[in-house]
Amino acid sequence: MTRILGLAAGAAMLSTTAMAADSISEFRIGILGGENASDRLRSNACLEEKTEKLLGVPTKLFAPADYNGVIEGLLGGNLDMAWLGASGYAKVFLTDPNAVEPVLTKINADGSFGYHSIGFARIDSGINNLDEMKGKKFGFGDPNSTSGYLIPSIEIPKAGYSMKPGDHFGDVVFTGGHEQTIIAVQNGDIDGGVSWADGLGNWEDGYNSGAFRKAVDAGLVDMTQLKEIWRSKVIPEGPIVLRKALPEEVKIKVVAMLASLPSMDPECAYGFMAGEIKAIAPISHADYESIVAARAAKSN
Repeated sequence: MTRILGLAAGAAMLSTTAMAADSISEFRIGILGGENASDRLRSNACLEEKTEKLLGVPTKLFAPADYNGVIEGLLGGNLDMAWLGASGYAKVFLTDPNAVEPVLTKINADGSFGYHSIGFARIDSGINNLDEMKGKKFGFGDPNSTSGYLIPSIEIPKAGYSMKPGDHFGDVVFTGGHEQTIIAVQNGDIDGGVSWADGLGNWEDGYNSGAFRKAVDAGLVDMTQLKEIWRSKVIPEGPIVLRKALPEEVKIKVVAMLASLPSMDPECAYGFMAGEIKAIAPISHADYESIVAARAAKSN
């Protein structure tokens, strides 16, 4: 990884005209679930085009129905790149530490590195906190989501609220993803749930970046009809990972291209990174050791 980042600046000066990348015939990018597949593909279309031009080989986007589809694609060597949540990366690493390497991550508009799991409910529900969720239906997103499951499933019980259905919450369910949780709360299918946001900017906008911002941009939710009822501690932003077995030249070019995206094409960076950001910056496995440990403990 040191070698990749050390050469990335030089690689940024290379021509991005089409050229065949040594040893690969195509490049495959996995996109995590959390919103419907067509929106995910549309948000990342510019990334597909830029990567194909950069590497000179066909580039394909894959948008599986759930997080595990991307995780299994990386573990099986069927995907070359993905932006994972920290928990998803932990699962990949714990299963096969040689499958991928974290290279870059999102830096928020204020320069911070992290985001929150946000608990929320309808504003007309009378629910203002987790105490008032007693006997109510609570929704997680995806079992492999950091903010949609791992962190709240650890922090909420530590705060004194059992996640066992019937203890405090009337029921605890999985909705399938962040977008599904937001819509389920808005429609009254569940009383409260969790999703993710950087916690910066205005609630009415869905904050600066995250699942709420994506839902607002897509016209799926009116944030003035929802309220925040719980917030996790800061969660380290998930990594963009590359398949370790990729040729070194390919890694260098992709890292340089992604790192330059916010300055060279802010609109593309906005779609790829789910909202307003400051930068896409280097990251390493060391930044995720606490999440790997938490995921390992949860599995035991």
